[in-house]
Amino acid sequence: MKSRILFCAAMMVALSTGLVGTAGIASAHPLSTRPMAYTCTGGDFASGNLTNIPSGIYASIRVTGACAVAPDAVITVVGNVNVASGAVLDAQSRPSTITVGHNVTAARGSLLGLGCLPNPPGHTTGHPCTVEPDGHSTITVKGNVTAIDADTVLLNGITVKGNVTLIGGGEDVNPWSIKTNTIGRNLLVIGVTPNWLGVIVNKVGGNVILINITITDPGDPSPTIFVASNTIGRNLFCKGLAPAVSGGFPGEVNVVGGRALGQCASLTDE
Repeated sequence: MKSRILFCAAMMVALSTGLVGTAGIASAHPLSTRPMAYTCTGGDFASGNLTNIPSGIYASIRVTGACAVAPDAVITVVGNVNVASGAVLDAQSRPSTITVGHNVTAARGSLLGLGCLPNPPGHTTGHPCTVEPDGHSTITVKGNVTAIDADTVLLNGITVKGNVTLIGGGEDVNPWSIKTNTIGRNLLVIGVTPNWLGVIVNKVGGNVILINITITDPGDPSPTIFVASNTIGRNLFCKGLAPAVSGGFPGEVNVVGGRALGQCASLTDE
C-alpha cells in the first residue's frame, strides 16, 4: 500500500510538471505571434506623399500622420482604428480589403476616407478609386464609425455593423460623401459644414437623422444636399439642411420603413 501511494504521488508530480511545461509552451507560442499595435506616422498630405500602411494583421491602428493603405492591401485589425487630430487616413484612393473588429474614430481636423468603387452605368453614385478606377474596396467595420469635428469624411461602399455618427466639422474645399454603404444601425450627421454632402444609395437598418448641415460650395449657384435612393429600416428625419435638400433625379426617392419627417418628408416613395 505504501509503495502504491508513493507511485501515485510520483505520477502526480510528473504530470503536474508536464502540465506546467506544456502550459508554458502553449502560452509562449501565441505571445510570439500575437498581432501588434501599429502606428502610422510621417507623410505629407499637401504633396500627396503619404505613408503606406502595408498588408497585415494588427491589434489596432493609430494614424498620426498622412497615411494611405498600400494598393490592394489586405488588412485585418483586431481592435480599433483611430485617426488622430489633424491626421489623414486615405483608404478611398486605392482598392483594399480591410476588416476592423471594433470601431473607427476620427478626431478634430482629420480626414477619414474609407472605400472606393466604380460608378454604375449612367450614374455617379460610385466613388472610383484613383488607382485602378475599375477596382473596388471591401471594407467592413464590425463596430461603429465616429467622427467628431473632422475636416473631411468619405464613406463609399463600406459595411458598418453598428452606427455611423458624424458630428461637427467640414470645410470649404472638400466634399463629404456617404454613398452606397450598408449600415446596420443608425446614420447620424449633425452640425457639419462641408463643401458638398450626398447621402445616396445607402442601406440603413435603423434611422437616418440629418440636422443642421450647411454646404458651402461657392462655385455652385444652387448648392444642394442630396438625400436620394436610400433604403432605411426605420425613420428619416431632416432639419436645418441648407441652402436646399433634394431627392435627386425623378424617381430617385428613398424607401423608408417608418416615417419621413421634416425637410425630407416628401423624399420618399409614398
